[in-house]
Amino acid sequence: MRLGDLEFLVLTDGTLKLDGGAMFGVVPKPMWEKKARADERNRITLAMNCLLIRAAGKTILVETGAGDKWDAKHRDIYALEGSPRLPGQLAQHGVKPENVDIVINTHLHFDHCGWDTRDTNGKMRPTFPNAKYVVQKKDFEHAKKPTERDRASYVLDNYVPVEEAKQWELLEGEKQIAPGVSVFPAPGHTPAMQCLKLEGGGKTAIFLADLVPTAAHLPLAWIMGFDLFPLTTLENKKKILPQIAKNDWLALFAHDTTVRAAHLRERNGQFEAEPVAID
Repeated sequence: MRLGDLEFLVLTDGTLKLDGGAMFGVVPKPMWEKKARADERNRITLAMNCLLIRAAGKTILVETGAGDKWDAKHRDIYALEGSPRLPGQLAQHGVKPENVDIVINTHLHFDHCGWDTRDTNGKMRPTFPNAKYVVQKKDFEHAKKPTERDRASYVLDNYVPVEEAKQWELLEGEKQIAPGVSVFPAPGHTPAMQCLKLEGGGKTAIFLADLVPTAAHLPLAWIMGFDLFPLTTLENKKKILPQIAKNDWLALFAHDTTVRAAHLRERNGQFEAEPVAID
């Protein structure tokens, strides 16, 4: 899809399954299962959507999925599926790892930064050797020392090797990453998760990351149990979603398997997704 001189594609690292109750927090199952069918282990299927952006001569990758650092036990727990995975999809679009100039991680949970690194001759190294990796400093510091509550969401091998290679740029607030590409903090899910804003040709798209992981999470109170600060998530949803709807911006979802992009319509204080085909 083009926004003026900026072009982006939605790629995916396949799907994973997570507990439906955890994904919808305080929302009762009879309500959420109308929108997300659970399997026999109460798991729902989620996409791991990523963005490939070309802007001002730069090749930018937003999110890198779950990667390949998984033993049989965890592959079963998360039901990681899908082919080709992200590296294969990049190759299909003529992008080699060394071609990527910038990698933006909204946060460092394992399903958003897994391909940041790979095992190369027995050592974990950055997958994208020439890239600058971008995340909020506060989130990076938390990821290195997570709490007992959220430790399972982090894999140190996904991001510590990037630090060792001196490829991180740690942000403290909003920043333009490239012309038409900027990030802004939207904490709640993590201490400093960031969302992405794409602008060009008089159009705007917002990558919502895990603020609103799927279109089913548009109701203000439908907040994940994974969120460390759910009331902060709520305040950010109340601030950001009306802006998207009022300005007719495009909303991009990180985990929706069917609705990757949508315009938001506000009706009686509720937000609804009007899906948009962007392929």
